[in-house]
Amino acid sequence: MNFPERFANLPVATWPRLRGLLDAVQPGGDPINMTIGDPQHPMPAFLPDAIAKEIAGFGGYPSNDGSAALLDSISRWLNRRYGVTVATSEIMALNGTREGLYNAAMALCPERKNGQTPVILTPNPFYQVYAVAALSVGAEPVYLQATEATGHLPDFNAVPSEVLDRTAIAYICSPANPQGAVATEAYWRNLISLAEKHDFKIFADECYSEIYRDTPPVGALQVAQAIGADPERVVIFHSLSKRSNLAGLRSGLCASGPRNIAAIRALRAYAGAPLPGPVQAVSALVWDDEAHVTASRALYVEKFEIADRILGNVPGYASPEAGFFLWLPVDDGEKTALALWSKTGVRTLPGAYLSREVNGTNPGANYIRVALCGPKDDVERGLTRLRDTIYQ
Repeated sequence: MNFPERFANLPVATWPRLRGLLDAVQPGGDPINMTIGDPQHPMPAFLPDAIAKEIAGFGGYPSNDGSAALLDSISRWLNRRYGVTVATSEIMALNGTREGLYNAAMALCPERKNGQTPVILTPNPFYQVYAVAALSVGAEPVYLQATEATGHLPDFNAVPSEVLDRTAIAYICSPANPQGAVATEAYWRNLISLAEKHDFKIFADECYSEIYRDTPPVGALQVAQAIGADPERVVIFHSLSKRSNLAGLRSGLCASGPRNIAAIRALRAYAGAPLPGPVQAVSALVWDDEAHVTASRALYVEKFEIADRILGNVPGYASPEAGFFLWLPVDDGEKTALALWSKTGVRTLPGAYLSREVNGTNPGANYIRVALCGPKDDVERGLTRLRDTIYQ
């Protein structure tokens, strides 16, 4: 099957699909955009001066894998945050997590698994790059429903053994986008055990890990090291986009065993673009600073509390454990998003646009995703309009 044919059944990308639904309709009030997860909290105060200091670095080619200073900074952060020891040879700097989540599959997915077409498991709903990566490497994407019944995380124990035997990669997002569910230590232990039994890799998308209320979410690599798992079994992905409100910096990381990282680095050397030198230099400073992260997290906690106050009596409302999205139950996600926009100017995302239909059921069809990224006043006004429009 050639490349275009692999994508023949891929749905229209999320944001063009949303524009097609809403853009021809006039908003029914001053617009409040609560769709995309675009962090708007203050960036680290030291960043402008740091970038200016490094500006001459745009004149030279940057390090492919990440500068020594950046890799050291990341290694220190992983140790502080998770208590893990990760050598710099086991880390690679990324242009945000999306690049890494895609290219890691290109580098690490075999052409055959046990003589058959490999399977890539993905939660459903999911970040769309997981499915595109699976299709790009000629694997079969298998969508695992992540619903209220499964705690909004995929139930890997329900996957048939014959499918697990074909599985090459399992994507998992914790804290989950869009539901905000967090994988526990027991959950990670179980998944790692299945991965070792059936010989597949876990791609742990942890880019929302620093947005939580009280307890820092446990990490996949943290559990893998604690139980002595094969270091090649888990690949973790993090970013400064959500942690540090620097989505435009396009700076992230992946970490794993040395063989995995060597393969990912080799692909980058031929088919990717490293972070510009000044971006690497300032990223090292950002990973080393926690004060701005703590301040940003406190703002999100305040917005969680606003959401709980406004929506706490709504049937089916679940306050997220982490992340910055609400996953709100409605009768029909598309109709609700259109009504909210046309009646109030509040722009939300139909849950079906983040999901695939499996056995006649789309797990996002009866939800909307609402981002809590804007200023507190906008969040309060938007959620109040939303409640008064669809839940009264």
